[in-house]
Amino acid sequence: MLHINGLTYRIGGRLLLEDASVAIPAGHKVGLVGRNGAGKSTLFRLILGELQSESGGVSLPRNTRIGTVAQEAPGGPESLIETVMAGDAELTALTAESEAVTDPARIAEIQIRLADMDAHSAESRAATILSGLGFSEERQEGPCAALSGGWRMRVALAAALFGRPDVLLLDEPTNYLDLEGTIWLQSFIRDYPHTILMISHDRDLLNQAVNSILHLDRGKLVFYQGNYDSFERQRREKQALTIKQQRKQEDQRKHMMAFVERFRYKASKARQAQSRLKALSKLEPIAELVTDRVAPFFFPNPEKAIAPPLARWEKVSVGYAAGQPVLKNITLRMDPDDRIALLGSNGNGKSTFAKLLCGKLPPMGGEMTLPNRLTVGYFAQHQLDELSAERTPYSYFAELMPNASESQRRARLGAYGFGAQLADSRCDTLSGGEKARLLFALASFHAPHILVLDEPTNHLDVDSREALVLAINDYEGAVVLISHDRHIIETCADRLWLVNEGTVKPFDGDMDDYTDLVLGKTRGARKSERPASPARSDTPKDPKLRPAAVQKRLQQIESRISVLKDKLTVLDRALADHTLYAEEPQKAADFMKLRSKLAIDLDQLETDWLQAHG
Repeated sequence: MLHINGLTYRIGGRLLLEDASVAIPAGHKVGLVGRNGAGKSTLFRLILGELQSESGGVSLPRNTRIGTVAQEAPGGPESLIETVMAGDAELTALTAESEAVTDPARIAEIQIRLADMDAHSAESRAATILSGLGFSEERQEGPCAALSGGWRMRVALAAALFGRPDVLLLDEPTNYLDLEGTIWLQSFIRDYPHTILMISHDRDLLNQAVNSILHLDRGKLVFYQGNYDSFERQRREKQALTIKQQRKQEDQRKHMMAFVERFRYKASKARQAQSRLKALSKLEPIAELVTDRVAPFFFPNPEKAIAPPLARWEKVSVGYAAGQPVLKNITLRMDPDDRIALLGSNGNGKSTFAKLLCGKLPPMGGEMTLPNRLTVGYFAQHQLDELSAERTPYSYFAELMPNASESQRRARLGAYGFGAQLADSRCDTLSGGEKARLLFALASFHAPHILVLDEPTNHLDVDSREALVLAINDYEGAVVLISHDRHIIETCADRLWLVNEGTVKPFDGDMDDYTDLVLGKTRGARKSERPASPARSDTPKDPKLRPAAVQKRLQQIESRISVLKDKLTVLDRALADHTLYAEEPQKAADFMKLRSKLAIDLDQLETDWLQAHG
């Protein structure tokens, strides 16, 4: 169990945690939620021991292993598989020691521990995790140095998941994932055998993957059983009860004060009036209920409607290099009221299609029909880094509204949630959410007919995401969404297009169907990574069609496989007896060496069988 006891921490004079306490039961999957800037990441650093608290502390059972995603993305020459397997420090150390140790007793200890850790399946587990996070088998064997920053962070996440620590801390783990990776991670977290504490603003992930919520609000921690929807319901009920108690106390105060004012100077009632004054002084005020206001998002509606279709593609291809299309044979139509979500793994071409629609990439073939008056607003998460550090939101709007007065510009900024202070703040001082808000304003400033939103939620907290959902649904133009947040897709999109296998086409189904498709593919990939057992071959060739020599060879191999399996069973039974290691350590060491040799021989025989069978 993870205990946080009376934790107080401040930074730059600002109090982030004040006498915060909570006990997290072992094995719980906990979502840590709170407004941006509340101190969630700081709490993680305190748990990891990277920061020193002003008072209080964090306690865990002895020998508890804490894991988290490395802040620096791996970028060495090692393969992805090797990098992920190195995420389990104990496995790495024991494997290295087993190759050099000569003491029989230590050999036995190491082999028993490796068996307990399922070391024989380590590479397969690493490959499964990488596959779930979007890495093909070919890329898994390549070096980390060949990957971009976002993909390297996926490798760092895979290494943290592979290590299987007793307490796993995940800070916005979906920020570098696509929808497919998020769906897989959701399933992984649900099945994880130990404790997970996860910072996330992804409502669907918090509903499907966790079984409790830890709310950080104004320096205090409150633990709620249940998922995010359950937490919100419980919090609303507490707020309603607080309001009711405040009103009841206020009525009580008014009644007592009325009595005091009426009878304070009447001799027969003076004593009772004084007792009520004492009671009033002891009446503890109920804490005021303070609610954070989330500034709304605003997308101006197109001034002049365009007759459908807004866009039409007939066998269109698009790409970056001549003769090498990323997408081809696109035959689709978009209408003014469409709400479309693009599905598909990262790298399949979703952003390429978005650039085609926005006019940033010309078609390489086929026919794309767009009306002359059509305007498209484009938001992409990478644009946050392209904002000029020295400029302010006001300077951007002054450029967009050269003939307007200052009051008109500030009024327009206010509609987008930028008050006087924020409007004059340099971009390098804005939070990620505030930068995203500015980009939304710039993308939609000219009231486009189509809004293309590429990962719009990465820097928004849960409440801001809900405000974005309302703005999208109020907007009267067409919307194209690329997002790993299933909640925003389900609440905003009414059509799904799948970007896969080099083209874009409508997806016949809903998000539940797509989730089943993704998890089905993952299970299929996992299955294909395991060598098929000779006794369970799915596509055996007809024995009658095999040459006699091949048939005889197969029978010999199968006979030897059967003998080896019997020997391994006997050895496993003997090695399961713990008294063997204490009474006859040399025999135990010999048995372990023999078992290792037989296992290698068995693997080779199964490979030989597959080759002869093929």
